[in-house]
Amino acid sequence: MKKIIIFLYICGVCMCQLHAATNNVVDSLLSQLDQVIQNRPVYIEQKEKKLNDLRKALRQRISDENRFTLLGEYLDEYRSYNTDSSLYISRERYQVALRMKNKEHQDNALMNTAEIMGTAGMYKEAIDLMHNVQINQLPDELHPYYYHIYRTVYGLMADYAVTEREKKLYAEITDKYRDSLLLVNKDNLLVYTLIQSDQYNVRGEFDDAIQLLTDYLAGQIDNVHDVAICAYTLSESYRLKEDTEKEKEYLILSSIADMKSAVREYISLRKLAVLLYQEGDIDRAYSYLKLCMDDAVFCNARLRILEILQIFPFINDAYQQKTDKQQEQMEWALVSISLLSIFLLIAIFYVYKQMKRVAAARHEVVDANKRLKELNEELHRYNLQLKEANHIIAENSYLKEEYIGRYMDQCSVYLEKMDNYRRSLGKIAASGKVDELYKHIKSSKFIDEELKDFYANFDNTFLQLFPTFVEDFNALLADGEQIYPKANERMSTELRIFALIRLGITDSVKIAQFLRYSVTTIYNYRTKVRNKAVGERDLLEQEVMKIGKSKG
Repeated sequence: MKKIIIFLYICGVCMCQLHAATNNVVDSLLSQLDQVIQNRPVYIEQKEKKLNDLRKALRQRISDENRFTLLGEYLDEYRSYNTDSSLYISRERYQVALRMKNKEHQDNALMNTAEIMGTAGMYKEAIDLMHNVQINQLPDELHPYYYHIYRTVYGLMADYAVTEREKKLYAEITDKYRDSLLLVNKDNLLVYTLIQSDQYNVRGEFDDAIQLLTDYLAGQIDNVHDVAICAYTLSESYRLKEDTEKEKEYLILSSIADMKSAVREYISLRKLAVLLYQEGDIDRAYSYLKLCMDDAVFCNARLRILEILQIFPFINDAYQQKTDKQQEQMEWALVSISLLSIFLLIAIFYVYKQMKRVAAARHEVVDANKRLKELNEELHRYNLQLKEANHIIAENSYLKEEYIGRYMDQCSVYLEKMDNYRRSLGKIAASGKVDELYKHIKSSKFIDEELKDFYANFDNTFLQLFPTFVEDFNALLADGEQIYPKANERMSTELRIFALIRLGITDSVKIAQFLRYSVTTIYNYRTKVRNKAVGERDLLEQEVMKIGKSKG
């Protein structure tokens, strides 16, 4: 009996140590992920440089064959970065293939378009497009791509099917294309590993999938793209195996690789945010999910936006509740400090009266009074600092609540408009008016109108929060240098830039993305306006941050 007790005790100690070690690994990985997210502008800048280099190359006078190849590289860079741009490039690639009268290139470009449509949720359009591609006319090297598209689209259709009958049907079709992929990808180790592990997961052979993926990952630590895909598949295996800690570990690894790859359409970080929310890490869950939403909107990844909107309200509510609780704690702290101040003042008065009665200790009374005065001033400073901190928290909470509400409304309206626009294009396509359809696709009128509405909505929301912003801002500029919006606008570009700065967005890269200008243009605007300041030019933006704050 004694040996059994000792054995159980040792087992318990080992389990505790193992659990602590696992937590340490996850905490370390989360810290690494936070650091990578902080450095993400560097990775985005590297991505944009690659895209700019390819744009310059495509502007050169080159043969159609070289242009077709360059457009393929351009498309690879835009995949998972911007859906609209990817779709445009794939269609341009198809036009080049038509000029060349090259059937193989035409089929390849058609499959490019179908792949992008599938990931954008346009399943029917993707399948219809794939029906134009005959596998018996494709070269052997394009067979894996052909099966991959069908397997991906039908897999997504199975995931989002409404009825069990449809889900089962699409899952069976997905299995058939998965088997075909295994047959044609034996020489492609990455694809073969992913498809085989996916098949293991479907069959419930999770340990085999984990072993296969772990062995592959061991030799791919420098390839961030492969790490992102394999780590996510590994997390799925552990999720199906109900090992939450390991699932979380590999979701973090996949998210780190996604951030370093500078992609904007991904799954891992969103699923990680949900797990952290369930574990009570509200701050990280909120910041991660907000980043997911920003990237999904930038990428125009409609499926990802819908997935995020399903969980975002719950995490946002939890985040707001936590903020409110912190606010309440701050208020109690202010009350406590006030009471302590009263007690301290009473004590000061008592000591002062006592020391005043002692004539022989007059010098000590003077010194004590001086010290007490310093303490009182220090307490007063602390009270002012706490009051300012409380004001900042209240203002930030209000701004976040207002803009999150407007942001959710605008997302909903945008989705509805996109659906109406898609239907209108569908009607034109159904009527066979190809020229008119192509005219609508090339036209930027829809985007321009949406941007106009978007900026008008931003102006109205901001001026509702800061109604005297334009007058207060112009008061900071020298006479004759004031900036006013045009007759049909509420704010000009310069005013919008400094409105964003007032909201705490000071990074020129983010401002440029928001206003759809280059970073250089934003920098020039900021420099030009600072030169108009009535006081010290370098303090202008600090003064802008004070606009709208109460003076009390």
